[in-house]
Amino acid sequence: MTAAKTAHTLLIANPSSDVYGSDLQMLETVTAMTEAGWRVVVSTPDDGPLIDLLTGRGAEVIRPRYPVLRRENASVRGMARLIADIMRSLPVLYRTIRQVDPDVVLVNTVTLPWWLLGSRLMGRPTVGYVHEAELGDSRPVKLALNGPLVFAHRLIVISPSSLQAVTETVKRLGERSRMIFNGVPEPTGAVEGVTRREGPRRIAIVGRLSPRKGTDVALDTVGLLRAGGRDVVLEVCGTAFAGYEWFTEQLHERATRPDLAGAVTFSGYVNPVWPVLAEAEVVLAPSLREPFGNAVVEAQLAQRPVVAAAEMGHLVSVQDGETGLLVPAGDAAAAAAAVARLLDDPAEADRIAATARRRALERFSVERYRAEVVELMTEVRSLGRRRRRRR
Repeated sequence: MTAAKTAHTLLIANPSSDVYGSDLQMLETVTAMTEAGWRVVVSTPDDGPLIDLLTGRGAEVIRPRYPVLRRENASVRGMARLIADIMRSLPVLYRTIRQVDPDVVLVNTVTLPWWLLGSRLMGRPTVGYVHEAELGDSRPVKLALNGPLVFAHRLIVISPSSLQAVTETVKRLGERSRMIFNGVPEPTGAVEGVTRREGPRRIAIVGRLSPRKGTDVALDTVGLLRAGGRDVVLEVCGTAFAGYEWFTEQLHERATRPDLAGAVTFSGYVNPVWPVLAEAEVVLAPSLREPFGNAVVEAQLAQRPVVAAAEMGHLVSVQDGETGLLVPAGDAAAAAAAVARLLDDPAEADRIAATARRRALERFSVERYRAEVVELMTEVRSLGRRRRRRR
């Protein structure tokens, strides 16, 4: 005889055990649901730094192996390999859902579409969490990424651009979508404005090392500033996805050229990020396709002025001239001019940073985020109960 369940259970399917934007947001989901009295089980296919953070917040962690959709799967050979991996993983997915016996399944990112289908076929209320906003892709690519979202009972989208991406593919997905802005934790300890010291002016960029994140644009921006006679240095915080080692090599090679030699530090993955932000006078956010941009909000909460690409999610967190400066995406010259403006006018930089922190606390708090997530999961669980009663 099976013992009665003592709490509602949320099963979260996550694509990896790294700790970046979507993973950090998932940690806030775990905290929200455990504090609401739910049992939370997180499934991840590998072992990494996320595991200890999850267990520290009260989640159970399981590690069944299953594939994750990546850009390299776009080729014929990559797609064939992915299909074979999916077929091998289906029994694993089925056993995982049956053993955990969740009231709700949350599939974190569009890279795990088979979890949406499998959970739906097993009669489990399912929520798809859309962190992506692939507006620039061709229709076939967008259909492959967002089409499987029709299997979700509800969707969480993180910004207007994220909502636009899913509704451009399948219009009716808008009816199932709930926009919940990310909740970003405040810095630990006291927050102080920029302390301007003698010596090089410090600039930082935080995020994946990826062409779409614009890390190369950040290096070119600092190169232009230095070529113009400014003593500035750049700290780059982040690592690349597997398969993008070539881009990391390009960045390191770029940093050896005369305009940047000795001025770029590659710090790798940094957690917590607050000490880096505390040392920076300006934070760059040159991402070309950012659906939200946790790194921007972190900089704002740390009371550091941000220069961001005027794209997608940055338009949610940055109001030009008020909570940061916006520049055209990919335009290193415009970014350099914006950084120079902030370095040359400390009063304006401090005003922007203070306004940005105040608004970030109002709009992107973890308390607001947690309340909205609990409300949605409770609603979806009730939806599942009603469906079972009608059978």
